[in-house]
Amino acid sequence: PVTAGSIVVPLGHVIGNEKWRGSELAQRLQGKVRLIFEDGLGLVDFHLPNRTCILLISEADLVAGDEFKRRLVKFRNASSLRGIVIVEKTPISDQYYLGVQKLVVLELGMVLLPVANQGEASQLIIQLVSFCVREQSRDRGSNPFVGRQRARPAEPAVLQALQRIPGVGRTKALLLLQRFGSIHRLCNADSQELEQAVGATVAQQIYTF
Repeated sequence: PVTAGSIVVPLGHVIGNEKWRGSELAQRLQGKVRLIFEDGLGLVDFHLPNRTCILLISEADLVAGDEFKRRLVKFRNASSLRGIVIVEKTPISDQYYLGVQKLVVLELGMVLLPVANQGEASQLIIQLVSFCVREQSRDRGSNPFVGRQRARPAEPAVLQALQRIPGVGRTKALLLLQRFGSIHRLCNADSQELEQAVGATVAQQIYTF
């Protein structure tokens, strides 16, 4: 098990905030991961086994006002954990998305993953937990010097985020990550730098996005 703050999350488990009990998201996670609910997780919605936390901004949060922004800033200022922000981007909440994207990625330097609904959010969480299990089992028999060079556990989430940009598949996402190193640097790249990595057409789509 890996300690996430004062919380120990065993491999294959997810610790969820009590407020999600009975939700569609929790129901879809059941059976795919071992989901345990805890009261008093505060700002965090879900703790994963690799010191990563999920902060989930629902459609209702976006429409209700700025409370979710205060929660994100508080988490960023107070935590040594990696935070992945999942946002429900629906026809109703779409108008708020650009503002959230700017705050999360550019100002706070966190990974942002848009999803259409709670079903998609549950799939992302399951993928991240599976990745932790694979990494752990690989590490057990690996050369410790090779292990140090392995990509950070947050990387699959970054790849997922990049692949949501129009025109960017897995290959181009890997090229972009290799060239720019982080979503933050990618966001600050000009169209000419992007063109050198992926060609003019896709570069323009990324720049616009």
